Amino acid sequence: MRRPLDPDLAGTPLADALRAVRAVVFDTDGVITDSAKVHAAAWKVAFDDFLRAHPPDDPDRRRPFDVRDDYLRHVDGKSRLDGAAAFLVSRGIDATPETVRAVAQDKERLFTERLRERGVDAYPGTVRLVQALRDEGVPRAAASASRHAGELLSRAGVLDLFDALVDGGEAARLGLAGKPEPDLFLEAVGRLGVPADRAAVVEDALAGVEAGRRGGFALVVGVDRAAGADTGARLLRHGADIVVRDLGELCASGEPK
Repeated sequence: MRRPLDPDLAGTPLADALRAVRAVVFDTDGVITDSAKVHAAAWKVAFDDFLRAHPPDDPDRRRPFDVRDDYLRHVDGKSRLDGAAAFLVSRGIDATPETVRAVAQDKERLFTERLRERGVDAYPGTVRLVQALRDEGVPRAAASASRHAGELLSRAGVLDLFDALVDGGEAARLGLAGKPEPDLFLEAVGRLGVPADRAAVVEDALAGVEAGRRGGFALVVGVDRAAGADTGARLLRHGADIVVRDLGELCASGEPK
């Protein structure tokens, strides 16, 4: 049975495990950049506005979008259209293509406005880990279902730390299936010239760790930013080999060499 990383052992055994892989693919939102909360906030406004304008018949399904539970269950790690459809269906709403597109476009507008106004930061622990991998000659790719991934990484000042990037625009152009299918990660690791069974995936979304497991990656690392009562356990159940709260835990002695 897979277990969360023991805090007393953080940085030693998993650092060894990462040295054994030949490449690492990182999800973007919530793993590299502190942008998941911006996505969640934009989804909340878009969904809550829709629920007020089109209340479900069942009063229990009219409750507002929960930025923690609903986001993790229905939206996190998915494309805008897939996330919008999943949430609407969960509330008993007929998710016609027109309705899904309208909600997704509203979310896109809100997210873009917030991104341009405030920007996002990269997690310091992630930056330390990526720098350590670079110093050891391990190729690194960023992957995201979001079309904004390149802009996010650039504004956070970390785009040049990665050898390859596959974003939502590329995924659409190539016809890649969304998570939990592994297409996005397989495309990213392929651009690094490394087979999946010699590479690691780092993800914070349930759909993402499941995609890493389906893709046959040698190591699937779950990142539990929420640190809730069961969020780490859920990541493990969906496919993570190991769970950390911050990727700085995976640097030997907590610092890049």
